[in-house]
Amino acid sequence: MRSDISRDLTRRELLAAGLAAAGALALRTPVNAAPSAANEAYGPFKLGLQSYSLRGYMAKGKPDVEKALSITKDLGLHYWEAYPAHLPTTSSADEIARYKKLTAAHEVSVIGYGVIPFTKDHEANRKAFEFAKAMGFGYLSADPSLDSFDSLDKLVEEYGVGVGIHNHGPGHHYALIDTIAKVIKDHHPKIGCCIDTGHFLRSNEDPVRAAEVFGKRIFGVHLKDVKENKAATDVKDRMKFTVLGHGDLKTAELLKVLAGLNYQYCLALEYEENVLNPIEDLRACLNAVREAASTLKKS
Repeated sequence: MRSDISRDLTRRELLAAGLAAAGALALRTPVNAAPSAANEAYGPFKLGLQSYSLRGYMAKGKPDVEKALSITKDLGLHYWEAYPAHLPTTSSADEIARYKKLTAAHEVSVIGYGVIPFTKDHEANRKAFEFAKAMGFGYLSADPSLDSFDSLDKLVEEYGVGVGIHNHGPGHHYALIDTIAKVIKDHHPKIGCCIDTGHFLRSNEDPVRAAEVFGKRIFGVHLKDVKENKAATDVKDRMKFTVLGHGDLKTAELLKVLAGLNYQYCLALEYEENVLNPIEDLRACLNAVREAASTLKKS
């Protein structure tokens, strides 16, 4: 934690202190607050990154969180759904304070976290919720085992933190819209779906339909695109991640549905390709989001 500020701070130090304080205030912004002016190009959404997109930047053998935050700020984005390797789960008050100071310094609010597993181990599950509450996350994107839901029902009620089941690709238990809908039907309304648009496309599912089906039970959106290559003979080559707007995702239609739902959690751009240098591709993705968001004003 920071020590008392002396009276002889330099002008640079005072400026840095002011920026950090502003960032700290942003971290305390409620999840249903309106996006900042800097985010207006993306419509009514908290457009940010799933920080997994920046996993290729390493320092001392670990994902470089400072580099990832710096890139996020340079891209003009202010929200994260954090990849756990960037901000490992901790119960340490000092570590949590360090995380908050670090993200605030880069003007990034971490409003979601995942993807994390849940099991029937209630106390292990609780640790994730304790961390989420301390950090101010609105939701956790998750891959829960089928025997974890009794525990999750209690924890989402106790902590007020949503859980979005993250759909993975073909063959995964949560690959299909109707499977997830059936699993969550009789559980707490704060248990829903984190819509990964790319993985739904890979599973021949429509992400727009997913938004319509899950409605107010959408906790997190991973915005990414996939292009089907019908000529490919190998099934592994048939569905490929690509730059947003170059694939099969109906981005404008998806945003229209989310806007109609008054979706307030992170709309997290996630780009899985070009791991070592994704920045220009991310910029192209952001251009596609801005173009899609501009159609909201016309409709």
